[in-house]
Amino acid sequence: MSDAGTASHGFRWTWLRRGVQAAALVLFALPLIAAGWGLFGLFAGGEETVSTPAQLPFFGSLSSSSIFGIEVLDPFAMLQTAAASKAFALDWALAALPVLVLYGLIRGRAFCGWVCPVNLLLELFDALRRKLGMQVREMPVPRHAKMGIVAAVVVLSAVTSIPVFEAFSPISAINKGILFGAVTGLWVLAAIVLAELFWGHRVWCRSLCPLGGFYEALGRIGQVNVRFDREACIHCDSCKNACLCDPAILDPVLTERDVIVRAGDCMACGSCIDACPANALSMRLGRPKA
Repeated sequence: MSDAGTASHGFRWTWLRRGVQAAALVLFALPLIAAGWGLFGLFAGGEETVSTPAQLPFFGSLSSSSIFGIEVLDPFAMLQTAAASKAFALDWALAALPVLVLYGLIRGRAFCGWVCPVNLLLELFDALRRKLGMQVREMPVPRHAKMGIVAAVVVLSAVTSIPVFEAFSPISAINKGILFGAVTGLWVLAAIVLAELFWGHRVWCRSLCPLGGFYEALGRIGQVNVRFDREACIHCDSCKNACLCDPAILDPVLTERDVIVRAGDCMACGSCIDACPANALSMRLGRPKA
C-alpha cells in the first residue's frame, strides 16, 4: 500500500471495497451453484450434481466454513458457543485462530467495512436517506456501547445455554438467507434498517453491533492504518463527514496529537481518504509511535 494520495490518480477505495463486498457474497454462493443447488434454500437440480455442496473444497457461511476439509469458525460465534456449552475445545480455538490472525494483522473492523453484508445494505439505505433529505441524529448511542453489548451477549449465552447473537444475527439474516433461505434475524434486520432511516446515522454499525464491538477490541493492534499528512491538510472536515464509524476517531490526527488513526473502531474503509480533496490521508502499513 502506498503512502501517496490516491485522489489525483482517480482511484477510490470505495470502488475496491464494493468489489470485495460483492465478491464475498458471490464466494459463499458459488459452492451451492456449482453443486447444482439454488440459492435461498432452493434446489435447482441437474444431471451432474453432487449430493451436497459440503463435498466441494470450499463451503459454508460467515459463521462456519470448510476450506479443503479444514474447519474455520467465526471467533465471536465460537466464544458464544463455548459460553453456552460451558465447555471449551481446542479444535474450536484452532478453527477460529485463522480469522483472528487475519483481522488482527489487518485491522479488526476491516470485516465490518469490507465483508459484512449488513454494512453494505446500510450504506445503501444511508445514501437513500440522504437523497430524500431525511435528517437523523448523528450519534444517539455512544460508539463504545457495543463493547458492553459484547460482554452482555457472552454472559447471556452462558445463562441461557444459547449462543445469543447467533440466534438473531442480522448478518446471518443476509448471508444465510441468500444461501439457505434462513429467516433467523430478519426481524432484527428490519428494525436496524428502520433505525438507520429514522433514528440514528449508522447507529447499528457504530454503536450496537456486538460483532463490531468484538472486532473493535481486536482492531487496536491492526497493521493497516490511515496515515495523516499534516502539511497537506486544509482543515475542511470532509474526512469527518465521510467517516462510516465515528468522526471523533479522526480527532487525534486532526489536532496534531498523532500521525495515524489508531482507534480500534476504524474500519480501514478508505471513505475518509476518498473524501479528502488535498490528499492528506492515505493507507499505510505499520503503527509508528504517536
